[in-house]
Amino acid sequence: QVQLVESGGGLVQTGGSLRLSCAASGRTFSSYGMVGWFRQGPGKEREFVAAVRWSGGSITSITYADSVKDRFTISRDNAKNTVYLQMNSLKPEDTAVYQCAATETHYNVVVNAVLYDYWGQGTQVTVSS
Repeated sequence: QVQLVESGGGLVQTGGSLRLSCAASGRTFSSYGMVGWFRQGPGKEREFVAAVRWSGGSITSITYADSVKDRFTISRDNAKNTVYLQMNSLKPEDTAVYQCAATETHYNVVVNAVLYDYWGQGTQVTVSS
């Protein structure tokens, strides 16, 4: 069983930056799979943020929601078995609980939450004006 542990959330001012971490433990992923970041703001539905897919040792795609493109960056450190979400130029609209999710299936789409099998506990990101 794969476990995901998130960290890095906090309170920042508009224009600030945060880096979220999603560390995987337990059973190691196979040679293919994907990790996504989702968020849910107060009174809002969960929405897709970013995702990375891989096959073997190669990343096959990186995808961002239009709302975060050019501001957020998803990356991974294979040695640490960790995926990161670097968030820059934060806006109040980015305030939400952020969760990472993973699956060992290499789907051709990444934005649907139902495709992911493992979920982190969530970390709060608050952006103040």
